[in-house]
Amino acid sequence: MPHSSGRSGGPKPRRRNRRRGRRLKTVDETSAGGLVLDPLRRAAAIIGRLDRRGRLLWSLPKGHIEAGETAEQTAVREVAEETGIDSRVLQPLGSIDYWFVAEDRRVHKTVHHFLLEALGGELSDEDVEVTEVAWVPLGELDERLAYADERRLVRRAVELLADRNPTGPDRAPAAAGLDLADANVDGAE
Repeated sequence: MPHSSGRSGGPKPRRRNRRRGRRLKTVDETSAGGLVLDPLRRAAAIIGRLDRRGRLLWSLPKGHIEAGETAEQTAVREVAEETGIDSRVLQPLGSIDYWFVAEDRRVHKTVHHFLLEALGGELSDEDVEVTEVAWVPLGELDERLAYADERRLVRRAVELLADRNPTGPDRAPAAAGLDLADANVDGAE
């Protein structure tokens, strides 16, 4: 009588590997972007992209760091490209890293986020990767942003603004006369 497998104590059946013989190449990618505040509107510019299921997901603007660019330069460039808003970096907010699979690659992505101040420009969704852009009041970002890590960064920024501004967290840096470039915030996630 052949030996049975499974719970009776016999040898366990081998699992089939659905990806038999296929090993995913692991790559590292680095991006930068951030929370850009408009001091007159007390709001942040965010972008909406459609996911694979056609759902609109709101997030902070960000993109790949190009050769020769610093993370800060990338954040300013990506904010301009994805939102139409010219800005300057006030300070680092932190980094987020995560894994995903795309195009037969396993990707380890690190995104450096900064607090930025809007200097000018017109809100625009002309970037082909962006479906919509919007100014969203700071108090509404927690419910609008799709990703928990980005919501945590925004809460950190709001706390920083509240700590540095006795008149309230909904006032933006320039409107309150703050220079956040000297603020001490732990950039680690």
